[in-house]
Amino acid sequence: MGATADNGLKIVVVGGFGVGKTTMVRSVSEIRPLNTEETMTQAGEAVDDISRVRGKTATTVAFDFGRITLDARNVLYLFGAPGQERFWFLWDRLFSGTLGAVVLVDTRRIDDSWYAIDRLEKHGTPFIVACNDFGGPGHAHEDVREALDLDPDVPLVDCDARSRESSKQVLITLVQHIKNRYTGQAARAAASPREFA
Repeated sequence: MGATADNGLKIVVVGGFGVGKTTMVRSVSEIRPLNTEETMTQAGEAVDDISRVRGKTATTVAFDFGRITLDARNVLYLFGAPGQERFWFLWDRLFSGTLGAVVLVDTRRIDDSWYAIDRLEKHGTPFIVACNDFGGPGHAHEDVREALDLDPDVPLVDCDARSRESSKQVLITLVQHIKNRYTGQAARAAASPREFA
């Protein structure tokens, strides 16, 4: 952080194996991202289902880390979570102190996203869903929303994780969602009658 920055805000990017989490952190970070990618080996084939991510040669084994300076006092820390089931035990630690999360989805493998959404809901962490563009036919937002059983207030956006501008728009959508959520909670709290002992 710069000498004047005193407020670090944490956002996590989660989702299934090979949905583009590392790519998103790389595309939007202002620093060279820290990543824990390792080469995939034949030994891992017995554990990780790589049949739907052909051509993938490396995988995150702990987390990715990037940074974005918002202004002189605020810095955004971006963490990309590992996608394979064998690393999910790390997620609860990554969620600690998190302002919000992006669930990155490959609509060809939408069922890979359920665990991430379930964990975030259990933690009470605000999140949005971003459908990463892998080419091919698109899916209507209503169909994706229904397939993921998303609450109506959870934003759903399209993105290209390779694009800095697209990834930036995803993060802006998340921050707006968090702001709206907490503004709404504060307004409801102010409107409700208070009881005094």
